[in-house]
Amino acid sequence: MIDSQNLTKGQRLKVDLEQVKDRLPKNIFKQLTIDPSGKLVGYKMVDGNNFGLVLELTNGNKSWFFEHELSEIIED
Repeated sequence: MIDSQNLTKGQRLKVDLEQVKDRLPKNIFKQLTIDPSGKLVGYKMVDGNNFGLVLELTNGNKSWFFEHELSEIIED
């Protein structure tokens, strides 16, 4: 799990496919099997206590994820 307080917009994050396979639409899950990463573009309030992180996927679509469904990509 990541700590969203340390993230910056534009940062690339990786989606844990095991965590999201049951809740995502098939077309988004299929895209993520090709490339499970996305660029952080914003945040979304998902209920009274939590928020999601909005990622722009490599095909240009945007989708939101909980913190525990993502990990940081460490670039050399």
